[in-house]
Amino acid sequence: MNQNIADLQVSLMQDSQRALAFLIPQLATIEREVYRIRYPHIRYHELIPVVTEGNEWAPSVTYFSLDGVGTAQWINGKARDIPHTDLKRDIFQAPVNMAGIGYRYNLEEIAQAAVLGISLNSEKASVARRISEEFIDQAALFGDAEKGYTGLLNCPLVTASPASAVGTQNGAVAGSAASILWANKTPDQIMADLRNLFVGIFQGTQTVELPDTCLLPVLAYQMIAAVRVSELAQMTILEWFQKHNPYTAETGRPLTIRQVRGLDTAGAGGTGRIVAYRKAPDVVKLHMPMPHRFLPVWQVGPMEFEIPGVFRFGGTDVRLPKAIGYLDGVC
Repeated sequence: MNQNIADLQVSLMQDSQRALAFLIPQLATIEREVYRIRYPHIRYHELIPVVTEGNEWAPSVTYFSLDGVGTAQWINGKARDIPHTDLKRDIFQAPVNMAGIGYRYNLEEIAQAAVLGISLNSEKASVARRISEEFIDQAALFGDAEKGYTGLLNCPLVTASPASAVGTQNGAVAGSAASILWANKTPDQIMADLRNLFVGIFQGTQTVELPDTCLLPVLAYQMIAAVRVSELAQMTILEWFQKHNPYTAETGRPLTIRQVRGLDTAGAGGTGRIVAYRKAPDVVKLHMPMPHRFLPVWQVGPMEFEIPGVFRFGGTDVRLPKAIGYLDGVC
């Protein structure tokens, strides 16, 4: 009896060793396949500059904000008190935290693949990476309460203004009371809301900041993509604003307009929120010193092998809140 148990243990050990030897080279191929996959619903890397600099194990990211101050003045030829410039330097620290998601194979899966001479399915690794990307996407855009992060779309430092209220006396949709909802506004009033958001940021920063990116709730985006500017025009509100917006008028460059899930309830009172901002690292960035990676496989039980996945990031850092604007209540 004892000899049979010992033989079984030896057999399992040998099977585990063979399984591990088969698994390790398989994982290299699986990881290459997984990291080539792109997930269209993951938007953070398109909307926020991602910075991967710094030590990947650092507990925080330290950065400096530098600004020059000084004013030129009239002087005479004998002046000794020449006005001079100075540098204003502020230091900030952003905490970096680690998260993880991995996957497992059991001995039976590995042994059967080896016997049949086929590759292991990469689906588990793909799902693990997709989940990690969804986790980062949610935290980058909407923050994470557990870690005290806020996101690009709900930063308390950014000024949130309600859309303008209009009624039938102002030419709103017939039969509607005073409302801030786009469903009760004319195309001209909708375009005025968008234009005022951009102009407000431009004027509020002494004409320094002009948004190059505009994010809309899905409902609002679909509405302006379907409603024409007028009954006689073929151009939709979206097409018109894409060509006739303050950023394009000033720079000659196209404005980026995107619809983003979650904005339909991101505004005050659970209303729709529009976000306008200049997409640049000096305005907003996501610190990610360690992008998602799979660690070496290890045996966690007599018949199970685990491939841990880890990543570290520091949340969304809004550096210039005045370069961003929120417009709430559009839907």
